[in-house]
Amino acid sequence: MAVLPIQPIPFFANKNQAFWRLQLAGWGGAMLLRAMSALANAQPLSFLVLVLIATITGFSISLLLAVIYRQLIARRPLVTWGVTVLVLSFAVGLNAFIDAWVIALYRTESEASFTQLFIGVFYLDFTLLGAWSALYYAINFFLQVEEQNDRLMRLETQATSAQLAMLRYQLNPHFLFNTLNSISTLVLLKQTEPANAMLSRLSSFLRYTLINEPGGRVTVAQEVETLKLYLDIELMRFEERLRTTFRIEPATEDGLLPSLLLQPLVENAIKYAVSPQESGAEITITTQLVGQKLHITVSDTGPGLQSSSANNRLSGVTYDGGEPVSTGVGLANIRDRLAQAYGENHRFETIEPPEGGFAVVIEIPFEKREVLDLPTEAPRLAAAAG
Repeated sequence: MAVLPIQPIPFFANKNQAFWRLQLAGWGGAMLLRAMSALANAQPLSFLVLVLIATITGFSISLLLAVIYRQLIARRPLVTWGVTVLVLSFAVGLNAFIDAWVIALYRTESEASFTQLFIGVFYLDFTLLGAWSALYYAINFFLQVEEQNDRLMRLETQATSAQLAMLRYQLNPHFLFNTLNSISTLVLLKQTEPANAMLSRLSSFLRYTLINEPGGRVTVAQEVETLKLYLDIELMRFEERLRTTFRIEPATEDGLLPSLLLQPLVENAIKYAVSPQESGAEITITTQLVGQKLHITVSDTGPGLQSSSANNRLSGVTYDGGEPVSTGVGLANIRDRLAQAYGENHRFETIEPPEGGFAVVIEIPFEKREVLDLPTEAPRLAAAAG
């Protein structure tokens, strides 16, 4: 079977073009029906001029309605429908007034008063503009639902890919190797209690990481508990070299953010700030509510952007003899996840604070759900790990 060389284009692929096509077809059809009705009722040909004027009037008023409805459709339902009724009533009255005035000029010998003419055409104009308004809202609501469905499908696909990439970054072989090596060392030294605690924390952290759905969101409180699981593991490796501070505003604890968004940033800080310095470094996690934005900062007291490894830290690539040997955690992964989840409605910035060190600043819309439908695994896992 031959394949058509030209693929069909959806009618609403170009919404502006589709609007004008429907507008011309609709009012053209209405004019044709009124003209046929006039001729069937033995009206003179000159009456068709009135039909043309009435069609042009309705066409013009509907364009004004389209501009107003476009602003109303995104409002709250009460505002949308309340203002629509008022605007539609005024538009119908204006259309009927013009039609009645034109008919009065055409039929100077008619005994009907202007009021009678106005009432006579009011119902016809109300039917036309009312049907036009209903069709306008129906089509636009349908398109909004279709766009939301398409967007959700794209986000699910992107979230799945991002989740796989995220796991690759977060559970990189270096972290697992170092942790398992530390556990092995503790076992050889017959320090079974610390080894068991470390293994329990690693198991809890891995379990929490793997049970999260792709693209899932958790509260700030859950994310902090997960970070503490991870930091408990690293604290057993670095001991007093790793110092952490949490400054979590109570108002932000119910705020939602992508699951395991902050752990790669903390891992990044450990790799480039704590590990290379003999004295270690302090990592600070801060959350603040700024207006309707959730402001998150992950900072450290490491060498900052002035060190020789600054470029590696920003790009997420480590080099050995000029060859890339590890992708590490990387900041690009976090930037991509934020872009997929929030579009342009977010901020991601790397800075060097005045007091030195390195900081990542994230700003996202503050959202929370009143009844959480996600499993609150982090607190339970933290309790189990303890």
